[in-house]
Amino acid sequence: MTKITDHIAAAKKTLFSIEILPPLKGEDINSLFKAIEPLMEFKPPFIDVTYHREEYIYKKKDNGLLEKTATFKRPGTVAICAAIMNKFKVDAVPHLICGGFDKEETENALIDLDFLGIDNVLALRGDAIKSEGAFIPSKGGNAYASELVEQISNMNKGKYLHEETNMKKTNFCIGVAGYPEKHFEAPSLKTDFKQLKRKVEAGAEYIVTQMFFDNDKFFEFVQQCKQEGINVPIIPGLKPLTTHKQLTILPSIFHIDLPDALIEAVEAAKSAEAIKQIGIEWCIQQSKELKDRGVEVLHYYTMSKSDAVKKIAEAVF
Repeated sequence: MTKITDHIAAAKKTLFSIEILPPLKGEDINSLFKAIEPLMEFKPPFIDVTYHREEYIYKKKDNGLLEKTATFKRPGTVAICAAIMNKFKVDAVPHLICGGFDKEETENALIDLDFLGIDNVLALRGDAIKSEGAFIPSKGGNAYASELVEQISNMNKGKYLHEETNMKKTNFCIGVAGYPEKHFEAPSLKTDFKQLKRKVEAGAEYIVTQMFFDNDKFFEFVQQCKQEGINVPIIPGLKPLTTHKQLTILPSIFHIDLPDALIEAVEAAKSAEAIKQIGIEWCIQQSKELKDRGVEVLHYYTMSKSDAVKKIAEAVF
């Protein structure tokens, strides 16, 4: 399959791409296909597939002891990527995270991806699980995204965890996350850029940003990356605001600011449908400005729902 960086290099116009969630446990793969199919007319060269860790609760047993029980699980990202590639003939980009895996398990997952011909990965540290509050790396696992990038990069050089000889060199194109409004755990913006540069120096070949609703923050981020010597492609991540509740949910979960003009328009809206339309129009204007400024790819966080993103794509592409 084709590397993300090769898709970008070969493009003669701004590309359209999407990120989807694996279906919930028990849902049929066709529910995911139905969310993707309406967007295929815009010819996404690649589709990102997120990975979500299991969540746990502790149930009290009759003997008074606590039993750790998994409460949340989505089907495997690797299998879903393979299904998407087979169904739609596009590149699928699995998200790989540090949390929940030791390095052996990570290596095994990468071997499986390589075997399936999946040559693109997005390397992330991942979030803390709710029961822990703060991110805790698995025993024997990578603690930072830069360490995960280094492990993948080593496999690209034929260097595995153990010193077998004549190991196959993988050919992964490695993407990482960037934060135009700073990662919430970084003590300063300068520190955050140092971490981002460390990921690029470890082998990352492109950056996908956290969602943002103010394009100036993206342009400032790109400029600062250049000043820090970060020269890989930077793909903006976009999401239409679709409900009133998202005024508080999005800043809380993703640690982003919403522009006052957007907030005021949503607050003044008379109906849920009006709010949704405001969010779509805002994202259309964002997209058009980014496209006019020569941004190479516009990447949309669909949450596996196609209707809003389809309306945006119809207006922009």
